Amino acid sequence: MAAVEHSEGAHAPAEAGDGIRRRDFINLAAVSFPAMGVGAVLIPLINNMNPSADVLALSSIDVDLTPIQAGQAIKAEWRKQPMFIRHLTAGEIEAANAVDMGELRDPESLADRTKPEHQQWLITLGVCTHLGCVPLGAAEGENKGEFGGYFCPCHGSHYDTAGRIRKGPAPLNLEVPEYEFMSDTSVRIG
Repeated sequence: MAAVEHSEGAHAPAEAGDGIRRRDFINLAAVSFPAMGVGAVLIPLINNMNPSADVLALSSIDVDLTPIQAGQAIKAEWRKQPMFIRHLTAGEIEAANAVDMGELRDPESLADRTKPEHQQWLITLGVCTHLGCVPLGAAEGENKGEFGGYFCPCHGSHYDTAGRIRKGPAPLNLEVPEYEFMSDTSVRIG
């Protein structure tokens, strides 16, 4: 009798081991199939949030700087927003560098806002940091404000030639986007 009990006892752990393995497979399958279904639904939804081809085409622009004379600024468009590209004169550079950083609401030097060896080129978004209006000062004959840079007619913000806020309700300087010089006469924004 004892031998029979021993043989039954020997088979019991093997059956329990097989039962656990089968149960693990069933649990794994029960979790995996719904997870694959959720993935099949979420992947197209997440992919739908990617930028469209027309937005990707506008992700960077190249601008030829040769027609911009010293002291002149132009407007360009990047990502459906206005851009100001200003060719600073030697006098404007000196004046911007002479400003005491303690006087500025958002202290940044001209060197912080331009690229080394291209300090005469200031590139900013043409959007007032107060409420998003487009400041004047880039086109010929427009009001440049009290500091010779840009003036926002919506609420009276005045920016200097380095695009730094000097007077009015705007809290920050005009934003400088990412850009790189492709040559001395060409810049890629974005």
